[in-house]
Amino acid sequence: MPRLVLINGAPASGKSTLARRYADAHPLTLVLDIDEIRGMLGGWFDRAGEAGLRARALAVAMARVQLAAGQDVVVPQLLGRLPFVLELERVAEETGSTFVEIALLNSPEETVARFARRSEQAASPTHRDATALVERAGGEELLRDYYAAVLDVVRSRPGTITITTVDGRVDEAYAALVAAVDA
Repeated sequence: MPRLVLINGAPASGKSTLARRYADAHPLTLVLDIDEIRGMLGGWFDRAGEAGLRARALAVAMARVQLAAGQDVVVPQLLGRLPFVLELERVAEETGSTFVEIALLNSPEETVARFARRSEQAASPTHRDATALVERAGGEELLRDYYAAVLDVVRSRPGTITITTVDGRVDEAYAALVAAVDA
């Protein structure tokens, strides 16, 4: 049975890293990074809210196709509100797939520190975009708000599996992710 795996978490918590690693170890798994899809839309930066909603709609359509084909989907995305979580859960249900909801946690302070380190390196266009968006919208305070919003979602979803991520210990986080998905 195919699985739709949501990896929620604050910026720089390891969502994309773990999603990519999972896909690399599970052939034909689709990683739906909504920030990357959003970046494919022309002029998105000046219309970030609208572009984000369009990217989510595109991701849902892609997930349906992939799950209907019997293949896994991993969605690494910061979700601080329930509507998209519920939409992903519905897609899994409608396609006869298993929905696995995971949240990567550390602390607000660690979120700010990791984001700063990642921003200094900003190797990928997606990470550069995230840095620009965070700087434009509130910097460190916004990161703390994101962390609190993820916690609110986790508290409202008792089936969410939480994984504490520690900087530099990707292997441990990945093992916990695989165990959660396989459970």
